[in-house]
Amino acid sequence: MLILRFLIVSSFLAALCFAQEDSGNTATGRTWDIHFQATSIGQQHGSFSSLYEGTNSLPPVAEHRVSLTATIFLTFHVGSRWEFVVNPEVAGGRGFGLVTGIAGFTNGEIPRVSSATPTLYPARAYLRYTVPFGGKGGEAAEGLSVTAGKFAMTDFFDNNTYSHDPRSQFMNWALMSNGAWDYPADTRGYTVGSVQEITMHNWSVRSAVVMEPTEANGPTFDTRIGRNRGTVLEYERWHTVRHHRGAVRGLAFDNLEHAGSYRGAMRGAGQLPDLASTRRNGASKYGFGVNVEQSLSEDAGLFGRYGWSDGKTETWAFTEIDRSLSGGFSIHGRRWGRSHDTIGVAAARNYLSGDHRAFLAAGGLGFIIGDGRLNYRPEQIVEAYYAFRVTSAWTVTGDFQRIADPAYNHDRGPVSVGTIRLHWER
Repeated sequence: MLILRFLIVSSFLAALCFAQEDSGNTATGRTWDIHFQATSIGQQHGSFSSLYEGTNSLPPVAEHRVSLTATIFLTFHVGSRWEFVVNPEVAGGRGFGLVTGIAGFTNGEIPRVSSATPTLYPARAYLRYTVPFGGKGGEAAEGLSVTAGKFAMTDFFDNNTYSHDPRSQFMNWALMSNGAWDYPADTRGYTVGSVQEITMHNWSVRSAVVMEPTEANGPTFDTRIGRNRGTVLEYERWHTVRHHRGAVRGLAFDNLEHAGSYRGAMRGAGQLPDLASTRRNGASKYGFGVNVEQSLSEDAGLFGRYGWSDGKTETWAFTEIDRSLSGGFSIHGRRWGRSHDTIGVAAARNYLSGDHRAFLAAGGLGFIIGDGRLNYRPEQIVEAYYAFRVTSAWTVTGDFQRIADPAYNHDRGPVSVGTIRLHWER
């Protein structure tokens, strides 16, 4: 039934896309663009060793889950400087264990929602104003842009050529983004606010001030932006090494939230830790990230990320990772006659702060993990995929992930996850 509903909705959106496609190109110039994508991800993990289970544990029995998304991207151009982006989206499906039990979760397309039924919602709706600087130009257009409205923080920050899009690249949360950046977002991954960016010949600087959710991983936004808000600043610089392009990005963030303290939650002797009693407006969660990429040839490239957060304030929006180190490579298939195919291999190692570790060991629960007890080890993830381009629109991907010490617990796992991903776009 879930797949049938998805196909009906997808067919309607695709028909709309084709019906309107030619309208964006007129004799007087293009006034708007339209693009469409649909992605289905089927995942399965087998049974694994588990000495015990808690409220937020990954089930140790075999599970099979499917996620489905369909999206239309509409961009309206008003003159040469204004554009308005609207992005309705349909999403459905559930993740393993209702998306609990692994900090570096296995499917970047699945949100923590209670219903698996495909649901239509406005993912993005924002206005952008751009002032070009002119000059010599370069590989990127020079100028100043200001964006305001609803969007995902990862639309603008922590980008990487080789690992950023779970619809076509690595799917694990700890690989598609900086796992330690608790970026502001509602349950589905979006926020409201503004982004400012300056782009020059080989560098750019961008910043944002956005809303936080009213509760941990909640669906509504906290409008008290004077007290609770997310701020981020990122510097990006491009370079060449032996004529091969690369980039280095440095990101710093400070989130003010109605959040609790891991250490404060454990002050009651003989009682389970209680984060709710420690929550206050303006609780700060801060950190930084380093993101690098380097092409080795026309067909191959490397990437790496390191993320750090203070680990004292509870995780509020993304996932429960306080330190994260990840890296990998991808290769296009030109050498074996499949130039549009891609192989990717990467690994991530996630860590908890001392306060966070003690909180979970005492029986505390976050919104992602909590086994009731903890035999701590860093969470280790390996992911490999092969993306096979069937046609210009369709790609089929086979993916394998191995998670050792899921939710940082050596008493559970390891877990092996197999995935088939179908992706269509125009």
